[in-house]
Amino acid sequence: MSTSESGAAGAGAGAGYRSVARSPADRKRQPSGDEARARAMRAAISVIAEKGAAALRMSDIAARAGMSTGHILYHFGKKDRLLLEVLAWSQADLWTRFQQSADQAASPAEKLDLFVRFYLPRHQGDERYALWTQVLARRHDEAGRQILTALLDGWDERLEAIVREGRDLGVFTEVDLPEFTIRAVAMLSGLSEDVMFGRSRWQDTSAHAFALSALERELRPTART
Repeated sequence: MSTSESGAAGAGAGAGYRSVARSPADRKRQPSGDEARARAMRAAISVIAEKGAAALRMSDIAARAGMSTGHILYHFGKKDRLLLEVLAWSQADLWTRFQQSADQAASPAEKLDLFVRFYLPRHQGDERYALWTQVLARRHDEAGRQILTALLDGWDERLEAIVREGRDLGVFTEVDLPEFTIRAVAMLSGLSEDVMFGRSRWQDTSAHAFALSALERELRPTART
């Protein structure tokens, strides 16, 4: 199921709450449409990072967003669906910002730098990365697994596009693209866990610089004699 299909299916799940969420009083004080969803998404990310997915309550999100619980239920229906939609929304927002930055980059090397920067958590407790770990740790049905797989594949596809461009321009060496991507993402995921845990090794050393240096060494063209 695609993210858009998930949203369509969720509209039915939330239908039972329409009368609660759309009372005349609610219409006066509640945001609507995209504004309401974005506010709810941001609130959910914050609450999940703070309390964890298991302890998450719709009322917590409503209080953080300044909205009614009925309004949150109207948009999301149930917690499992909310977690997947919030993660998909977070990734779409991140990828939009990444693409805007990549479009301004002067070279594949700069795009690789940006990829590493956007992939890694910004600091210990990074809310976006905490959301990833919370959602991935839960059990999901087949539809949920498909959504998560598509999100994970999205990172692979962006990295492959950067390496392919650099290879075609001759600034990166020829590599087995699928194998390189697996190694690169596995390294970045491990570094991300270190940063989120607060490993002391990264207090005085940049995980971003370490990862970028490792990738650049593997992609550096061999000098011709």
